[in-house]
Parts: sequence; structure tokens; C-alpha cells
Amino acid sequence: MAVKTESYYVPAQSPWPIIGALGLFLLALGAGMWAAGIAGICGPVIFGSGTLVMTIMLFGWFSNVIKESHSGLYSAQMDRSFRQGMSWFIFSEVMFFGAFFGALFYARVLSVPWLGGAGNNAMTNEVLWPDFTAIWPLTLTPGGLETTAMGWFGLPLINTIILLSSSVTAHLAHLALLREQRQPLKMWLGVTVLLGLAFLGLQLWEYLHAYHELGLRLDSGIYGNTFFLLTGFHGAHVTLGALMLFVMWLRILKGHFTPAHHFGFQASSWYWHFVDVVWLCLFVFVYIL
Repeated sequence: MAVKTESYYVPAQSPWPIIGALGLFLLALGAGMWAAGIAGICGPVIFGSGTLVMTIMLFGWFSNVIKESHSGLYSAQMDRSFRQGMSWFIFSEVMFFGAFFGALFYARVLSVPWLGGAGNNAMTNEVLWPDFTAIWPLTLTPGGLETTAMGWFGLPLINTIILLSSSVTAHLAHLALLREQRQPLKMWLGVTVLLGLAFLGLQLWEYLHAYHELGLRLDSGIYGNTFFLLTGFHGAHVTLGALMLFVMWLRILKGHFTPAHHFGFQASSWYWHFVDVVWLCLFVFVYIL
């Protein structure tokens, strides 16, 4: 009796991985030069070029995968490969944010008490910073720069409600897809994208408020560093997640996805829920505690 084997599609050589690597390199180089103030306007220009290259890569690679899927080239094994790949990608993102949260906890739980003379570190306090007060957030730098901490009430709380609501609407869109309800699917997913854009707009407003009214900047000591790095990287992930969901919305308008075959939508939904969980941790550990 012949054993039936399942074919596994192997795509042809593609330029998108090397283009993506180039885009990430330009983003990192431009961001570094921009933050360090090197070569004037070159940093922002290089960063913008990297953003453009990454956008072209994402749309081009998505387009190739969509065409391959609609051509019937993907098997059940391929679907499992996609799921494993997305799972590992999200795990890598967990580790990415874990490193920044780890740095925050190290500063708050270990470094700040040490500088304040906790334990057997009285001499450390006297030698390094005699007038240091071990409290968090640190609103005074060793250089004398004083800032104001960002409270949790107001824009941060509104953004938390918006992002949690977007997670609910994304889930409602998924349920509508499983029930083959196309109109509710379009509506709920469109609302999710709009909520994501609203979150980004309010975060920009929050940054302007922090810079101009609170004196809270990236160079405002360890507190300013951790605040802008954590919230800034999260904002970048929200931008990517909103872009992914927007692409899914465009595909739905074209009639793509069925209850049995919709991993592209599901992967974007996974990523969006991950972004929401990270924000909850940020809201608690950066804004409230």
C-alpha cells in the first residue's frame, strides 16, 4: 500500500530578507546618530531611509506570501511552520521587553538603594552622592537637572483604556470571521486599527507634554532613559501592529480569509494582544509604581 506524502512548498530565492536587513541597519544607524547628535541632519535622514526601506520590504514580502497562499501552495505542514515561526517571534519580543524591564527593576531595587547607602553601602553614598535621596522616580540627576515624573492619570490612563478596548474589538473581529459575518468583521477590525492610531496620536501628545511642560527628556537621568525607551519601543511595536492589522483589513475588503484558513489574520491578532499585555505591564511598573 502506497504511503501518501504531503508536499512542502519551498519558495524561490527572495531579495526581501537582505532588504529587510538593510532597512534594520539603516534604522539602527540613523537612530544612533540622531540620538547622539552626530553629523547634523544625517541621522534623521538615514532613519527615515530605513523606515522607507522597511515599509517597502514589509509590503513586498506580505504580497508574495499572500499570492503563494492564494495559489494553493501551502500545506498543513506549512501552516504549522507559520504558527511556530510567529510563536518564536513573539517569544523573542517578550525577551526584548524583558531586558528593558529587567534594567528598570535593577535600577529601582538595587542601584537606587545602594546609592542611598542601604545595607553596607554607606560609604558609597558618602563618596558618590552625599545628598542623594533613595526614592523613585529619580527626578534629579547628578548634574543637577531636575524634571517632573509623568503621572498615571490623564493621557496614560486614557491610552490604557483605548488599547484594552482595541484588544476587545480585535477579538470580536476574530469571532465574526469564525462565524463568517463579513460586515461585523470589517467593522470591528477597522475600529481596532482606528483605536491603535488614536493611541499613537495621544502618545505623541504625551511626549510633547513631557518635553515642554514637565522637562522630562531622554537625557533626564535613569528615569528619563527608562521611560522613553520602554514607551518608545512599545509605540514602535504598536505602529507595526496597526500596520499589520490595516493590511489584514484591506485583505478582508478583497474577500480574503475563511473560518478554516485565516492564519495571517490570527498572527496579527496574536501580535496585537501581545502589544496590549506589554502596555499593561508598562502602565503598572512605569507609570503607577
